[in-house]
Amino acid sequence: MLRAFTVFPRYVDTYGRFLILSIVTVSVLFWGSVQAQLPELPQSQTVGELELVATFDSAMPAGVTVSQEGRIFVTFPRWGDDVPYTVGEVIGDEVVPYPNAEINSNDSDPQNSLLSVQSVVVDPNNRLWLLDTGRPLFEPASYGKAKLVGVDLQSNRVFKTILFPEDVALPTTYLNDIRFDLTRGTEGMAFITDSSAEGTNGIIIVDLASGRSWRRLDKHPSTLAEPNFVPVVEGQPLLNRPTDGEPSYMTVGADGIAIASDGTKIYYCVLSGRQLYSVSLDALADERIGDEVIAATVENLGEKGASDGLESDSEGRVYITDYEHNAIRRRLPEAMAGSEETLVFDSHALWPDTLSLATDGYLYFTANQLHRQPGFHKGEDLREKPYSLFRIAVDAQPVMLK
Repeated sequence: MLRAFTVFPRYVDTYGRFLILSIVTVSVLFWGSVQAQLPELPQSQTVGELELVATFDSAMPAGVTVSQEGRIFVTFPRWGDDVPYTVGEVIGDEVVPYPNAEINSNDSDPQNSLLSVQSVVVDPNNRLWLLDTGRPLFEPASYGKAKLVGVDLQSNRVFKTILFPEDVALPTTYLNDIRFDLTRGTEGMAFITDSSAEGTNGIIIVDLASGRSWRRLDKHPSTLAEPNFVPVVEGQPLLNRPTDGEPSYMTVGADGIAIASDGTKIYYCVLSGRQLYSVSLDALADERIGDEVIAATVENLGEKGASDGLESDSEGRVYITDYEHNAIRRRLPEAMAGSEETLVFDSHALWPDTLSLATDGYLYFTANQLHRQPGFHKGEDLREKPYSLFRIAVDAQPVMLK
């Protein structure tokens, strides 16, 4: 069952907060001694109250988005759980397959089915886009499976399906998150992160009118996992730990993505790293420009903690998940020297994943305990159901480039 809009009380006492905010040093026997340090959380007051929107007792959620009318959509990637539908709509105390059950289950026709959707995003024109990795159980991607699907929220019908060619969605590509600028071209453009843990990483650009797509910043250092990266989550170093074999580093590349309010740049980050980057949107959107020219516009905006999802608002602020601290932070505009404030710091926010800023002034996010999956614990599943969807009032509006 879902429990709607329950407010959690503050649980952190002074002593507990001191322990969590202190630096943790962990030694790991892994190809030698690895030092993993947990950065300090910026000292700031938590803004507002964390509200529980919904809980999920079956499959693990990942993506979330909210329409301009307040409809809530969530994804359930097919990573290994029993997933009867990979996109759902939260309606009251239930989650129902969206846009229907058939498209979520008919894998005999992959081009017209939803195989394993990672991200859902409502664009500035209030249309829902579904980003299908085409990789259930992380099987290799192939033409016809990896795709971008547009759904009309008035009719609840698919109005466009864009298939990615094999030189864009590589066999190892993992389509992770997406943002839109509808001022470019005749129908707008989409920008997608490829977060592949086993292949090359980069940013994929899609012309929504023609369906053409291309890769940028392929193998660029800013889109690749930081070498020998070891995050500390719930006080433990996070490594791939198979049932048989040696542990290895988690090597997930370009993941979080957000768009600047003035349309000049894209913000992005890798999951296996702590740096925040930006790149010129004009450069990305121009298919004629060479990779070297685009790379010259990349800026390292400094350390922001280990994060998964990113979001931005119309005031030029960037929202950043912090999975090492069960936290969400907001970076103020560059004119304010990139200073940050803490919005969420709560033990219930176990691995804050996707962020979605809605027109109702709330920031929504999933907390899915990703770090407790069997692959990180020698086959033992440490996740504790239910998983959660939260929101917090942030007095902000999403970026609307249209």
